[in-house]
Amino acid sequence: MKIVILQGSPRANGNSAWMAEEFRQAATAAGHDVTLVDVAKKKIAGCMACGYCRTKGEGKCIQKDDMAEIATMMNEAEAIVISAPIYYFTLSAQVQVAIQRMYCVGKPAKVKKMALMASSYSPNVYDGAKAELRDICNYWGAENCGVVTAKNDEQKTEETRKKIVELAGKM
Repeated sequence: MKIVILQGSPRANGNSAWMAEEFRQAATAAGHDVTLVDVAKKKIAGCMACGYCRTKGEGKCIQKDDMAEIATMMNEAEAIVISAPIYYFTLSAQVQVAIQRMYCVGKPAKVKKMALMASSYSPNVYDGAKAELRDICNYWGAENCGVVTAKNDEQKTEETRKKIVELAGKM
């Protein structure tokens, strides 16, 4: 299976980056073709709501930034995994902008499965991100393979790593 991981933390050695790398290793070991995209290091502007993609652009955004490459990867992926910190009860802006810019594509052509890994320094802040995953899965017609969360005392632990490996096994 072709899997794209969108890693949305601006901290290169942060908890979400660790989760994404652990998932990449587990999914690769299981025989999947995995691409980890560090969207926090990409130049991606927000949607301008200009409508170009839906009229003259034939599904392509008028903006010339790194999202063109990411949209192509997501459109070819059979599974998309989001790994992001939770900032103020939702996914980080860095991963959010990549998700929202998929507006030009609509629904990725091949995606069948999705999953979420989220980290935070606080407990009980994941409901918004879980709801967003649920709603995207419903809209895209993808199976929701699950969520792994890690609050402060659960980050970078063997127990969390085992949950990530289990999640990778659902792909």
